[in-house]
Amino acid sequence: MPEAMNVLQILAGILLLFGGGELFVGGSVALAVLFGIPQIVIGLTVVSLGTSAPELFVSLTSTLQGGSGGDAIAITNVVGSNIFNMLVVLGASAVVMPLRVKHRLIRRDVPLLIAVSMATWGMASGGRVTWVAGLALLSALVINLIWESRTASEEEDPDDDLAEAGDTSLPLAALKLAGGLLLLVLGSKVLVKGAIAAAASLGVSEAVIGVTIVSAGTSMPELVTSLVAAYRRQTDLAIGNVVGSNLLNQLLILGVCGLFSGPGGLEVSQLMINRDIPIMVATTLACLPIFWSGGEISRQEGWLLLFLYGLFLAEEILHTMAASTLDEFRLIALAGVLPVALVFVVWNALSWRQQKS
Repeated sequence: MPEAMNVLQILAGILLLFGGGELFVGGSVALAVLFGIPQIVIGLTVVSLGTSAPELFVSLTSTLQGGSGGDAIAITNVVGSNIFNMLVVLGASAVVMPLRVKHRLIRRDVPLLIAVSMATWGMASGGRVTWVAGLALLSALVINLIWESRTASEEEDPDDDLAEAGDTSLPLAALKLAGGLLLLVLGSKVLVKGAIAAAASLGVSEAVIGVTIVSAGTSMPELVTSLVAAYRRQTDLAIGNVVGSNLLNQLLILGVCGLFSGPGGLEVSQLMINRDIPIMVATTLACLPIFWSGGEISRQEGWLLLFLYGLFLAEEILHTMAASTLDEFRLIALAGVLPVALVFVVWNALSWRQQKS
């Protein structure tokens, strides 16, 4: 009987997520039409802010509770969500529909994300994210939002297909956004609760549950919103949601948590400094050549991103459950798998350049 309830919770969570994603994307597209704002800018700001709400709620609550455990949850949530967004959300969306990459992303937003990620790594390398660092991140957020608003009119693209929302009123668009966000947050909570209970009933350890289900659970709104946007061919929203969410996770969520962490700041474990944060930076850097190749993220590249997340997940699970085999796994990944992935990306980029010439 409990197993049946767990399955029902998981199914209910999935239905709520997809319903919320449909409403949220529809409201976002309508908002872009009403204010004449390009989809990519809406994705980088409004959509990413809405889908980052679960991460903000979980991280801030953990920080206010205090203690090293709360600090660990706050920071792990940000880092894990960024890795999940770049590899799973972007990869799965590209598998659904190849994602057209705007020149703006390559020229401005992805380099900015790389710079912010490296700055976060530098701030955390001392073992703590202080309130001063939090204030700096929030100041950078304000500057970026002002920059986004000032450059929005420069990003007009006649190819943006927004006609379907042409007759939507502002109150209806706002209602869709609010209702979609509510369903996304509620759905993610129901899904995570059911999945944790199901995993526990199967005897899976809490550490593995945290690495897999909980970290991915707070990113479910991003995943579903981007998948729905890709399916509806609103690829600017899908890709803008990922890049914007990763920026907000660091600038807004880590900034707010650092600011409210008290005089001691957020404690960052050595494992996070040496492994997880560098992986977050590396995944962001790895996506840049993929963005360059052909002006779109192809289905093959989407599968590659999902495969790389599988490697990351295997590393996390082995570190928790079978540490003795970890060195052999890393050797195989570094010497065999990653070079093949790199060759694949370079080959795609060179093939595109040859076709273009």
